[in-house]
Amino acid sequence: MNKSSSKIVQYVQEFWKYRDLLKLLVSRDIKLKYRRSFLGYIWSVLNPLLIMVVMTVVFSTMFKRNIDNFPVYLFCGQLLFNFMNSSTHQAIFSITGNAALLKKTYVPKYIFTIAKITSGMIDMVFSLGALVIVMLVTRAKISWTALLFPFVLLQLYLFCIGLGLFLAQGNVFFKDIQYIYNAITTAWMYLTPIFYPIEALPEWLCWCVKHFNPMYFYVGQFRDLVWTGTVPGPLITLAGWGAAVLMLTVGTWSFMRSKDKFILYI
Repeated sequence: MNKSSSKIVQYVQEFWKYRDLLKLLVSRDIKLKYRRSFLGYIWSVLNPLLIMVVMTVVFSTMFKRNIDNFPVYLFCGQLLFNFMNSSTHQAIFSITGNAALLKKTYVPKYIFTIAKITSGMIDMVFSLGALVIVMLVTRAKISWTALLFPFVLLQLYLFCIGLGLFLAQGNVFFKDIQYIYNAITTAWMYLTPIFYPIEALPEWLCWCVKHFNPMYFYVGQFRDLVWTGTVPGPLITLAGWGAAVLMLTVGTWSFMRSKDKFILYI
């Protein structure tokens, strides 16, 4: 076994050793989010549902003529983008926010970042209940392909872990990361066809989005499965997995390369 392979095995063993800590951190994040909330976990369904209603009212007058069942179309994009946006924003502070604990005892630092992404994913899974409600109310056709949605969520989950690790380590050394990322995600949202058809973009911009926007890969696949009831094409599926593996590799490499210096800056 070569050096790189032995390191991978070591990381996997370490991750498995601290799996209970990961479960505890995820449980804590979810409980804190809904603490002192009268409706509790119902907000996981109600909040995205209310946002979807508002956005449907606002945008349907502009795009409804071109998009069949606009509420479902909108919700499919909104659900995935909101998960990516909120979980990675939380991940930015996963290291600096646990500085006190990291200074006192040894804990794999990446556990805190993965916990933020995982709690966001669980919250999004709860929100799928709102999507089901929208589909039933709008009498959308429900196809067997919708059962394949976990394959898309797995791609997005891996992508967000990689992006979260990259942002978390960057925020330790450069505090401006959080402000820059706010601007990036705002532009990212408008460059992802969430509330408009991709054809509405100029041809050159449409080409760029289809080839370089990872969220287009995941939203596109999810809509194929849930909205149109078809299996995503091989190109967009490969692009989604490729973006996930690439981001996970870059994020993990940058995090592991700098993690020993965290203690000097947090």
